[in-house]
Amino acid sequence: MAEKALVIIPTYNERDNIGRLIDAVLAADERIEILVVDDNSPDRTGDVVADTARVNARVHLMRRPAKLGLGTAYRDGFAWALQRPDYEFIFEMDADFSHDPAHLPLFLKAAEHADFVLGSRYLSGNVTVVNWPIRRLMLSYGANVYVRVVTGMQLWDATGGFKCFHRRVLEAIKLGDVKSNGYAFQIEMSFRAFRKGFKAIEIPIVFTDRTFGMSKMNKGILREAVLMVWRLRWWTMIRRI
Repeated sequence: MAEKALVIIPTYNERDNIGRLIDAVLAADERIEILVVDDNSPDRTGDVVADTARVNARVHLMRRPAKLGLGTAYRDGFAWALQRPDYEFIFEMDADFSHDPAHLPLFLKAAEHADFVLGSRYLSGNVTVVNWPIRRLMLSYGANVYVRVVTGMQLWDATGGFKCFHRRVLEAIKLGDVKSNGYAFQIEMSFRAFRKGFKAIEIPIVFTDRTFGMSKMNKGILREAVLMVWRLRWWTMIRRI
């Protein structure tokens, strides 16, 4: 029997995207199932997913009581997946079509040769980002240079959120010890995986900015990411990770 994959998609006010995204993700590979982690979206994204889940056994919904953050959504999703031994590959993916579902088979192929796979917007310095203003692009690219310098991780895109983990990686990481909750969560998860000795592969993706809805980025999320990389370096020095 083929090993199954679970794509975890956190949502908050993604009603305009989620139905089309579910269809596209499920069409990418017959091994894939979806877990939507919805933070009580006022636009009733969760209800759209619930209607789909009632008629499609490959779709699952986790409702949370409020907007609790990206990191906690993924941690809750990981814990849900690890309770179900059928899932060998566990993905992170955005709900806004910035991550193209057509890339999912490429992740699964790459995962045959690595413990976790990262979708990179900047692989080998080549920028594959569509519809971002130059200021945001420079900020993102510079942030990844900063992460490489401070943490020592040789990743071109440590802040990206399109990822695939073998379940053994998530089983080895103590998810309750993961401190960050915004986009710093992406950096911390990769760092903890590397510290456990797991091998990563980066594959090129095309990242396209959302068409519907609003970005969740804010100054608090950026501040957390800036501080987190120094905490990771410090925790390494005192052998806490």
